Amino acid sequence: MASKTNPIAFLQQVRSETAKVTWPSRRETMISTVMVFVMVFLTALFFFAADHLMGFLVGLVLGVGA
Repeated sequence: MASKTNPIAFLQQVRSETAKVTWPSRRETMISTVMVFVMVFLTALFFFAADHLMGFLVGLVLGVGA
């Protein structure tokens, strides 16, 4: 069962916990963002190629392809 906490006390606790967080620097954030975009691009490229390859192979098996 949750204890009832005064909203003011709760906000003070949130503020004190937020002060303990080690926030990333601007440089770390930019590097992480670029890494995410690169990985998304590579993953999209992989699935695009895999989809076309499987479509081609299924077309060959079914005799529908060129």
